[in-house]
Amino acid sequence: MRTGRPYGWRNDMAAVGADHLEIRQLVENWAVWRDAGDWERFATVWHPDGWMTATWFQGPAAEFVAASRKGFDSGVSILHFLGGHSADVAGERAVAQTKMTISQRAEVDGVLVDVVCTGRFYDFLARHEGAWTIVRRQPVYEKDRMDVVDPAAVLRLDPELLARFPAGYRHLGYLQTKAGFTVRPGLPGLTGEAVERLYAEGAAWLGGSERPGVPL
Repeated sequence: MRTGRPYGWRNDMAAVGADHLEIRQLVENWAVWRDAGDWERFATVWHPDGWMTATWFQGPAAEFVAASRKGFDSGVSILHFLGGHSADVAGERAVAQTKMTISQRAEVDGVLVDVVCTGRFYDFLARHEGAWTIVRRQPVYEKDRMDVVDPAAVLRLDPELLARFPAGYRHLGYLQTKAGFTVRPGLPGLTGEAVERLYAEGAAWLGGSERPGVPL
């Protein structure tokens, strides 16, 4: 029976499906291994030229692994939860977006709080030695909130410090600054020039650009 589909279509679709499954597993491994402190396996998700951008860190993946381990060992509590996922594959390259939340617990002015930031992981990927790896990870910060752990506690935020950060990670930036981190301003949010530039860099990566954009 004729289907109108080209010869080899099923094999092509199977290959694409296998790529998507492997990429999704890679993204999930990143979150599980990082939050569990499984540093040896966490290091394997990255391309040798991997780059990580976060509110509190911007640099090579190997340095991010080391910094994450140091924070974990000193009691820094940052956890990640994943949701919906989409990937665009072009040969040996891909761009993936995964809904996520970043949850951090710490004291702010002596009051224990939880900050939950919702957004997406925007990943530039490439095959390395036969396996998909993360070449660049750029979170997109969409919105966040801060809650006191003890409902009876009272916390008053400094409006000037809060206003330093974009709406997408305003409370996360506040908490991390209070905790002694240097928080980068101007990271991509739900809308705006920074996220539009990121999308353009992703399209160029799929189209064969030499580098995965200009990491922040």
